[in-house]
Amino acid sequence: MINRQALYHMTRKGKVKYMSENNMRKNILSPSILAADFSGLGEQITEAARAGAEYLHIDVMDGVFVPSISFGMPVIESIRKITNIIFDVHLMIVAPERYVKEFARIGADSITFHLEAAEDADALIDQIHGLGCKAGMSIKPQTPVETVRKYLSKLDMLLVMTVEPGFGGQKYIPESTERIRQIRQMADEQGLNLDIQVDGGITQDNVKMVMDAGANVIVAGSSVFKGNIEENVKKLMAQF
Repeated sequence: MINRQALYHMTRKGKVKYMSENNMRKNILSPSILAADFSGLGEQITEAARAGAEYLHIDVMDGVFVPSISFGMPVIESIRKITNIIFDVHLMIVAPERYVKEFARIGADSITFHLEAAEDADALIDQIHGLGCKAGMSIKPQTPVETVRKYLSKLDMLLVMTVEPGFGGQKYIPESTERIRQIRQMADEQGLNLDIQVDGGITQDNVKMVMDAGANVIVAGSSVFKGNIEENVKKLMAQF
């Protein structure tokens, strides 16, 4: 049986790119549009993709699971028309199982939900996979890392929040580094080539540190969209 986690990373339009044994875990930059200028969102997405970003991180907040409200389905559906970049959708919402089908329909390639918000995490992972999307799970900074162990073999990605979810522009929580390291160790013990994503306070100064700890999918908001986008992307990816 093919190990789905170990042998591919997602390419747009449902295609699968198989990777050599020596290059099975790829380092990926996922710029977060939460930090973008929405008056020129399409242009900024194009700039990030042109510079080499492969994913686009899309934070969906409902004002309930987290205090803030961001954007929803109409925005995602609109920007799907202008780019083939991978849509990495992060649901910071209650009852995510109610909405994943619609997010898949409008163009999500990867859907990440919060363990803390899921009624039945196993069933939700299966639901996301059944929709043809990669399944990710996220945990808040105060959620013990041990709680994710039993899910890792079913997941494509585990997102370690390195700030409290709900607001952009926060400082990286130093204790996150050890949490990343522990989850990578769990994955290695199970023989999994799991993607580990980090989100929050990632800059050119600490990106190498989180990658050394085991992260390989890097969410960056202000570090990409504040200033020259193409230069920022290239500087971050130079450390990959």
